[in-house]
Amino acid sequence: MADARTENRLFWEEEERKLEERVEMAMWPGGQSAVDRLATQGKKPVRELVGNLIDEGSEFYELSRIAGFGMGYPDVDDVPCGGIVTGLGKIHGRWTMVLANDSRVKAGTYFPITLKKHMRAQAIAERCGLNCVYIADSGGAYLPMQAEVFPDDQHFGSMFYNMARMSAMGLKQITLSTGGNTAGGAYIVFMACQAVMIDKMAYSFLGGPPLVKAATGEIISAEDLGGARVHTQISGGADHFCRNQDEAVARVREILSMEPPQQLFSHRYPEEPPKAPPESIYELLPAKIHQGINSREFLKAIADDSFFSEYKKHYAPGRGDNIITGKIRIKGIPVGVVAANGVGIIFVEAARKATEWIVRCSQEKVPLLFIQSSPGYMVGSESEHIGIGKYGADMVRAVSCAQVPRIQLVIGPDNGAANYGMCGRAYRPHFLFHTMRARTSVMSGRSAGEVLLSIEERKRAQSGNPMSPEELQAFRQQMIDKYDGEAHPFYCAARLLNDRVLKFREIRDWLAMALEVSLLKPIGEPAFGNLRF
Repeated sequence: MADARTENRLFWEEEERKLEERVEMAMWPGGQSAVDRLATQGKKPVRELVGNLIDEGSEFYELSRIAGFGMGYPDVDDVPCGGIVTGLGKIHGRWTMVLANDSRVKAGTYFPITLKKHMRAQAIAERCGLNCVYIADSGGAYLPMQAEVFPDDQHFGSMFYNMARMSAMGLKQITLSTGGNTAGGAYIVFMACQAVMIDKMAYSFLGGPPLVKAATGEIISAEDLGGARVHTQISGGADHFCRNQDEAVARVREILSMEPPQQLFSHRYPEEPPKAPPESIYELLPAKIHQGINSREFLKAIADDSFFSEYKKHYAPGRGDNIITGKIRIKGIPVGVVAANGVGIIFVEAARKATEWIVRCSQEKVPLLFIQSSPGYMVGSESEHIGIGKYGADMVRAVSCAQVPRIQLVIGPDNGAANYGMCGRAYRPHFLFHTMRARTSVMSGRSAGEVLLSIEERKRAQSGNPMSPEELQAFRQQMIDKYDGEAHPFYCAARLLNDRVLKFREIRDWLAMALEVSLLKPIGEPAFGNLRF
């Protein structure tokens, strides 16, 4: 046992080193030379600006750090960090969403993944009732992909639609312009509740000097057309004139200093650290992705005092305990848990228990944490005849309608309809986190290889060209590689199928942040549709 635990630890530490390497690539595009170029313009790297913006000594919870890799866009394969930094930090003690263009990545240009990341940050802010600060320095839409970034819902214009709606809700939209914002991008300044511009550094105009010359014949500089003095002293399109980035950051903090305090809509108990340290997770979780896990032991590493108040612990042994339910506290905040256990296959009894628990937590207005490590619902005639489809649908309906904050943490297989019943991305959890052990896809590579091979084998046989043993193996392996590759956390994170890939030791802190932020708005009353009990 000791050898297995040591092997697990070594394996996951190596996997997280790979994560660190990918994060390093994302956070330092262009290396030191890019930082030096910014310095010649009087600019700091974007994360340094964010660090100055949030409260001293506080943490910035950066989202989606490895978005944008391997996207295969025209002439651009990688868009490090999606070209934009988003995350949550405290300004004068109040949680705030920060969205900051990284001009080191194609001059802050918006690719489809940039827009998706920007919209996800705005969606979290709107749902949780957070003010937004935009650090704007963008070249606008990536023109070679204009059809994919300009005209549709969730394209470029939706950024400003979201700003308008959140402002109407009373959520402050503050823009700090540290560079050029042209054409549609100019509205990131003009749509703000208050906008801060920096002298001889920030520009905002609907058409830049080359377009103005082509359209009207007028020859004018960027500064005279739409610089900080123009918009703070003549047009009124911006509100605060600053001389440098430090002054501008201080002004944004000043603007938000009078905001009302935030209230947590949940009782919070005194925090108690787990008896089992978070580092124990490295030894608990098997290196083999499809090997069963002991979720009760996992909970001991993240729960206050390692205490888990379990619901229906003895119900249907061997079938009902493939999902465990109950309550824990994370840094004093109570949360209902729905956790895959063992090999995680969801039997009828487990689905019924989970549905019942989701409804109970909704009635009690307790947030829900879904710990996902399930390859799917049980198949076969026995399961179909006793209602796995019906009870699985009940679980999906309960997850869909639960009005309480919902968070998903994936620590293993995340396949098929289990992704749905355990509150995957389509069910709009407040936050969704993966670990390096997560594997999200419609089915495992092994299963996909067998299913697709049987189809291909039948087609080839019918055409009179049966597959040779070598072709059979090659096709099977090709499908395994494809599905396993697309299920990997790097692939999923690049496409924003999660909000962050967490190291095991980070899980407790990030869940605590997510719960706190998710509980800043009152919880509504429960309402469920036609359950099929």
